Amino acid sequence: VQQLSVMLTELFQRARLEKPGQADPRAAEFTLSLLAAMYDRSGTGYIKTRSAAAALIALSGDTLLAKYRAFFQFYAVPDGKAALITRSALRSLLTDLNQIPAIVGESCTLSCVEIAIHSCFHGVLNSAIVEEKFLSWLRSEPAVLLWLPTCYRLSATEMVSHQARCR
Repeated sequence: VQQLSVMLTELFQRARLEKPGQADPRAAEFTLSLLAAMYDRSGTGYIKTRSAAAALIALSGDTLLAKYRAFFQFYAVPDGKAALITRSALRSLLTDLNQIPAIVGESCTLSCVEIAIHSCFHGVLNSAIVEEKFLSWLRSEPAVLLWLPTCYRLSATEMVSHQARCR
């Protein structure tokens, strides 16, 4: 948690320099509190780096495709020339990501995660999948992660204005 605090402080200091007025001075503190509430409920002082990274990626303002690719990079395992997502890695990713809606009382059961894993690996004979298969599955908007593209669409349309008048 202490290392994560230092990294978040540095991250938000850079953000304030690049875009003055865009980041709250207490953003690092708030983000660390959120991550601790999601991933360190028992107060051990430890948060898995990969879990924190998944949450930061999911909550970032980047495009969905960029987020999906980043998830793959963080959770894939090297396999010779390529990287692959195993069932176990996908289970870890989905479990980590599901802590985000869980913090506001919208948790998913373990069976939701298992159903999602089964749908991702449907028709796959190998024990792991390549990035394109993973991205294709995520683009199909699996129910377990439906909140992610929904939040993205909401944030993407926040600044849209139409020059129409209601009658």
